[in-house]
Amino acid sequence: MSALQQAGIRGIGVYVPERILTNRDLEKMVDTSDEWIVNRTGIRERRIVSEGMATSDLACLAAERALADAGVGSEELDLIIVATNTPDMLFPATACLVQDRLKARRAGAFDLQAGCTSFLYALTVANNFIATGAYKYVLVIGAECMSRIINWRDRNTCVLFGDGAGAVVVGKVPGGCGILSYLLRSEGSGGPLITMPAGMSRLPASHETVEKGLHYVHMNGREVFKFAVKVLEESCLTVLAEAGLTLNDLDLLIPHQANARIIEAAAKRLNLPPEKVVMNIDRYGNTSAATIPLALFETLAEGKIRDGDNLVMSGFGAGLTWGAVAMRWYDYSQEKGVE
Repeated sequence: MSALQQAGIRGIGVYVPERILTNRDLEKMVDTSDEWIVNRTGIRERRIVSEGMATSDLACLAAERALADAGVGSEELDLIIVATNTPDMLFPATACLVQDRLKARRAGAFDLQAGCTSFLYALTVANNFIATGAYKYVLVIGAECMSRIINWRDRNTCVLFGDGAGAVVVGKVPGGCGILSYLLRSEGSGGPLITMPAGMSRLPASHETVEKGLHYVHMNGREVFKFAVKVLEESCLTVLAEAGLTLNDLDLLIPHQANARIIEAAAKRLNLPPEKVVMNIDRYGNTSAATIPLALFETLAEGKIRDGDNLVMSGFGAGLTWGAVAMRWYDYSQEKGVE
């Protein structure tokens, strides 16, 4: 067997809907206030898809931008993975719809669902396909229409979520760069803490399930908070150690954007200064599988990530699942115009 190749991100693109739903707007919809939402979550606004749009639409727009950024044609893709908890439909897979629209004729395609950790799970799958030399380019997309599965009369959940998509092209990068280590974990006993109970084999759709609101997200926020702070800290330390790094070597932590208080508590436990922790939840809310690529894209666009920087992306979500990826950033833009 040949030596493993180093895999990393070679292009990135995002898409967020144009419609902005502010906390002031929510004050007119449910019993809440801007102050209450900001103090408890850090969220000030979120993006909401327009009528007729679905997850595949967001995914395709982000994917096209990622491919353009990478300088890779859709016909060069070997695999497309859509990380999502809100597919267009149960089947066919949203990834297959994306594959068709992108005209990626030779690419395999499947969806991956692991709660808000879905993007990190998908990224590690892509990493292994590239590392073994089986594939040259894998497109990983985190895309969500969370607004479609939210009960807009439940003030505890409707204030949290937004819609959006982020995509990355994963391919070979020079040795010493790219994905250095990763961790994927789950604890199914915590499954009832974040759930959408109805619509599948356990509780098929019926008048009763609809009337009881069982097709919406249900969450035990207090317990999720405690779990999230713990696993963000532990997963970050674990992947750093496995990569042969320490917290002193870490340039940026890019956590799942679920709640500003969770991120701040985890950062405090890690003794990380604010400038080393990425946070954009105030403008997008929790976009589930899309939060990490959205945060990565914005941080890059702001010039805060340089070639050789050590990053950790860490997340958690329904399942319960959690995970982290340690990466040494490779500035793929330096290759443009060389060949």
